[in-house]
Amino acid sequence: MRVSSQSVTVVALLADPDAPTEIARRMARTLPARLAEKSGRGRRFDVEVVSEPFTAGTEDLSTLMRRIMDRGRAENWDVVVAITDLPLHSHGHKLVVDLSHEHGLALLSLPPLGGLRLQTRAMRAVKETVLSLASPRATSTEQPPRRRPLGRFVSRLAPVHQGPIGEDEIADLRYVVSGPRGYLRVLGGMVRANRPWRLVPGLSKALAAALATGAIATVNSTIWSLSEALSTARLVIAMVGSVTLMIGWLIVDAHLWHRPTDASTEEKKRTSLYNASTVMTVGIGVIVCYGGLIVINLVSALFILNDRVFASMTRSPLHATEYWTLSWLVSSIATVGGALGSGFESAEAIRTAAFSKREQERRDMLHDDHGDQPAN
Repeated sequence: MRVSSQSVTVVALLADPDAPTEIARRMARTLPARLAEKSGRGRRFDVEVVSEPFTAGTEDLSTLMRRIMDRGRAENWDVVVAITDLPLHSHGHKLVVDLSHEHGLALLSLPPLGGLRLQTRAMRAVKETVLSLASPRATSTEQPPRRRPLGRFVSRLAPVHQGPIGEDEIADLRYVVSGPRGYLRVLGGMVRANRPWRLVPGLSKALAAALATGAIATVNSTIWSLSEALSTARLVIAMVGSVTLMIGWLIVDAHLWHRPTDASTEEKKRTSLYNASTVMTVGIGVIVCYGGLIVINLVSALFILNDRVFASMTRSPLHATEYWTLSWLVSSIATVGGALGSGFESAEAIRTAAFSKREQERRDMLHDDHGDQPAN
């Protein structure tokens, strides 16, 4: 990498494919102006976005930083900020960002920024990182580069703080999250990276089975009678039970449960984090599917049911409450049918729908390294 000129600084956003690339491209539209405004001194910034899987095959920070450094040396860039949606770990903490002022590069992990307002938080983190790396103290060739601490890029209550760095590491400044609140931020960011709303269209066979089951149940007089007889508490139990069954079936059938690769405490903590994100990702997807089934079954009931036939079978008039309770019960039954239908989906299709591209590659790497079941 060349030393920054006094007028123009070339910034490269090296982003993993999928969500990190999308975030980087949106960021690049306004980042140059924000950097110029914050930096002052008439400096101009040019921002380039490069999408490539720089985290492929490893989560080791030293290896990743060397890759970024080698990539930057091959180009005419002043500053390189690499962005990934993989959760990275350092000395028992979850990494937010690593900086090397000597080499003008940084590595940003998106999950610790949380699941909400990710674009805004990522923009702040990248802006402060670039300003730190491009500061005169960091780019001076007459004296050793000095660390410029980042300005506030998260809320004051966020559990983000500077972390320890080993003597042989490339990074000279590190920010991490820790504690229960840090765990929840990373968990929310991991779920956001997996995009759980994509699970519904990704499970076409399960969805078809659920819709077919719901259509049959809607015109079944026994189901009509049950919907009238069951209390609200039992309908809630049926809903929770069907959703839980669907979540459990998908995780077990597609081998989504992660097992620790060794007996260390750090590995166990990491495994629990991955499994928690899996349960939340699949759970949100199934709940979205359940809500969609309620709407579809309610619309179907409005068009199909005849009030006289319904009253003759249940001895109750067909009002709004009856439509609602019937659709609620039918959706629970349909969800069970969808769980059975998901057995026709390939494990690969379910993993593709449930996980981000980086997470899929990480699980495939574990499978190759340990010869275990896929994604275990």
